[in-house]
Amino acid sequence: MRPAQLIRSFEQITTDRLGSDRPVVTLFSGGLDSSYLLYRLRRGGFREIHAVSIDLGEDESSAAKHAITDRLGVRLHILDGRQAFAEEFVRPAITAQAVYLDTHPVSSTLSRPLIARLAVRTARELGACAVLHTANRSQNTLRRLNGALALLGFDGWYGSPYDLEPVDRERKIRELKEIGLDELSDRVVSGDSNLWCREFESGILDDPEEHCVPEHMYRWSAIRDTGDNERIEIGFVHGVPRSVDGVEMPMVELIAALNRRVGAFGIGRYAGLEHLDDGEKVLEIREMPAACLLLRSYRQVESATLAAETIREKMHLEQLWVREALEGRWFGELRGAVQSFMDSCAEHTTGSVEWALRVGAADTRGVHAGRPTYVRDREAWEKESIRAESSAYTCGYTCTRGAAYSGV
Repeated sequence: MRPAQLIRSFEQITTDRLGSDRPVVTLFSGGLDSSYLLYRLRRGGFREIHAVSIDLGEDESSAAKHAITDRLGVRLHILDGRQAFAEEFVRPAITAQAVYLDTHPVSSTLSRPLIARLAVRTARELGACAVLHTANRSQNTLRRLNGALALLGFDGWYGSPYDLEPVDRERKIRELKEIGLDELSDRVVSGDSNLWCREFESGILDDPEEHCVPEHMYRWSAIRDTGDNERIEIGFVHGVPRSVDGVEMPMVELIAALNRRVGAFGIGRYAGLEHLDDGEKVLEIREMPAACLLLRSYRQVESATLAAETIREKMHLEQLWVREALEGRWFGELRGAVQSFMDSCAEHTTGSVEWALRVGAADTRGVHAGRPTYVRDREAWEKESIRAESSAYTCGYTCTRGAAYSGV
């Protein structure tokens, strides 16, 4: 990384430095921070601004994004990243049992490297001089995006002006209202969503000692009239989630189906503290029904197919994988090396798990493996084990006596 090319404040974003006629790419979520950045760029005299929005199955509608960018005279690029996200980022996270310090499955850790990759690709196609985002220093996204952009070798300016120059919420709302953008003033939390997770933080959720998520914010895990307990079976082939109740489907569809069915029982809500650069921690709230059951199912199939010592060593490496991904080094060599081990284990992880879902919980009802390591009939196994041991002892004793009598 060349420090001279790292954007950390609005003061650095000038046409004298970047050039008014060169394209500028910004990551655009449709939220308050990213909308305000577009406004500041337009106000600063930049003529060719490209807002890049990556569709990972998030909440924000494309119509709402178009309304904002059209008002500001900015070109919007909406890129479909759902399949790549599921297959290249979520799948490895499942094999690595990517859970942050045993509190919650990781989410933005997985989406940021893909967002950075697609933004860099777009910037290179456009000949852009900069890739800008809106993470601030109380968000782990800052080091994840900056780290990914550096490792991807983007040679223009990149970073977030909010790093050293935060803008208070009231000012952003006021200035956007002055140009007719007042639809963003009712946001009470900062949200991030994709097909793997819906996450809330900041605003009314700033204080870990006193926080309560309004029930209407939950969508996937809102408890619905489910009636009696529901049975569901999740199948894996070589570590990849492939089927629900025996019906094969692509991962994007499979995750969406599980979010609906598992979430209907109120399963998959998480609250956890995640550390920042200097060790302080911030509160993050998540709902992840599909992730909850997929990770639990994967561990069950692993236990049915892998040796105990292999799983023990794998569990040690899982947090190393999480650390490297979380610290913005997804494209680094260490995470890649650990992933190779995870993929080697995944080659043996074929099977399925049956669950009984009830409000707030899921109970296993069956574990099936293609090449199982488990015993299904303990008494029969004990008899066979004793017979095999006795046979080996008898053979050894007979062979020894035979050799002695023959004078060997």
